[in-house]
Amino acid sequence: MTQVLNAQAGGLMASRRQERVARVVKESVSDAITNHLSDPRITGFVSVTRVGMTPDLRHADVYLSIFAASDSAKRMTFEAITHARSRIQSQVAHALESKFCPVLRLRLDEEFHKTLETMRLIDQVTSEHQDEDAGPNENDQ
Repeated sequence: MTQVLNAQAGGLMASRRQERVARVVKESVSDAITNHLSDPRITGFVSVTRVGMTPDLRHADVYLSIFAASDSAKRMTFEAITHARSRIQSQVAHALESKFCPVLRLRLDEEFHKTLETMRLIDQVTSEHQDEDAGPNENDQ
């Protein structure tokens, strides 16, 4: 199994070359999805959140965050993007202008959604706590 190095994951530092290639891959995939795919199954907002490169630069794990109206729309959007992987791959190869192009492995990034849900729960608890504090003060007056 290949080990993916990412400056943000696992505390391992990626080489400058890995970071540069990851940046180009991220920009190219984002551009390809936004401007070069016309699949009607792609709905909502798609964002490339991060790219992890293997040390040999042969594989890239591309994490996508999809904001869609429903889970089924999100799933259909991911399937459409996955179906277009070879087209996206050719866009990346053109942008890299190197001897090899990393094989893209598309993955859903649920981390951002979990963070949003956690923040929503914190806001809810904070609001409930403020309501409890405000309640007795109003009755005392």
